[in-house]
Amino acid sequence: MSAEADNTASPDALTSLTPIQRKTLQALRRSGKPLVFEEGLVADIRTDMRVALDHFAARLDDGQDLFVTKHRIASVLDCEAHFLAPDEFEWTPATAKGQIAHRAIQLLLGWSGEPSPTDLVDEAMARLADEDRGIGIWIATLDKGDEADTRGLSTERVTKFVESFPPLDRRANPVTEAAAQWPVSGPILLRARVDLMIGRPSGNESRKVIIDLKTGRVGPRHRQDLGFYALVETLVRGVPPRKLATFYLDAGEAQTEDVSERLLRTAVRRTLDGINAMVELGAEGRPPAKRPGSGCRWCPLAEGCDEGQAHLATFDTH
Repeated sequence: MSAEADNTASPDALTSLTPIQRKTLQALRRSGKPLVFEEGLVADIRTDMRVALDHFAARLDDGQDLFVTKHRIASVLDCEAHFLAPDEFEWTPATAKGQIAHRAIQLLLGWSGEPSPTDLVDEAMARLADEDRGIGIWIATLDKGDEADTRGLSTERVTKFVESFPPLDRRANPVTEAAAQWPVSGPILLRARVDLMIGRPSGNESRKVIIDLKTGRVGPRHRQDLGFYALVETLVRGVPPRKLATFYLDAGEAQTEDVSERLLRTAVRRTLDGINAMVELGAEGRPPAKRPGSGCRWCPLAEGCDEGQAHLATFDTH
């Protein structure tokens, strides 16, 4: 599948695809004229972001750094008390399957022949275990039961990807775990890591498609996360992507949105709102606000939080 694909795919190529693969291709392909944003728009966005980051940096304590990611923005804008709570993350088969599947898909893009999802996951786990850090240390010490559970969950995710996506054309530069950072240095850095990006640059034309792979149900935060990805890509490359997609593997369906000036400016406002809250909480000592929501179900503070308990009680009455 080419990110620049229009309606020129050969009939033979289309008939070799499954119905769900054709649906995915249709959702992600380009239709209409090439998309080119005015250079002045990108310059304005960069200027607005630089001025704002300089303002926020002046409010930080000396030597204090602030790393801004989609997760941290979403967390601080959802519930500030939860944002400040100790991070109790730990690796489990359920939390590891995503990273293992991403590595397996990365291997798929460069693999000759047609490897099975099981082969890809086995190789991904072996390579990660050789990396003496993070998830690699956890994989290397798994007992047989947890190893089998992890392999099974990861293989299911990779299988759904392979069955849902048409073959990715190498000429379209498909990349998994595509990392980006802006600016190059400073106390405040925006960092993004995209599940899948497709598209070969060509001048100022917007060609790239940013894809976030999800399991489970649709959430409003997913579209906002993609907006952050589009903003960082625009700041780094100087050319906005043309389309954003959240692909729900369980449902075999992509929810897409064309990139527009409005989308980019909305992402700027949301990102700056998130950074402002982080600075107020982390450097200026403002008490955190509690905002009950879906995150209460896994918040470590929920047991002692009256607002959270009241919110959770509403689930018991429906």
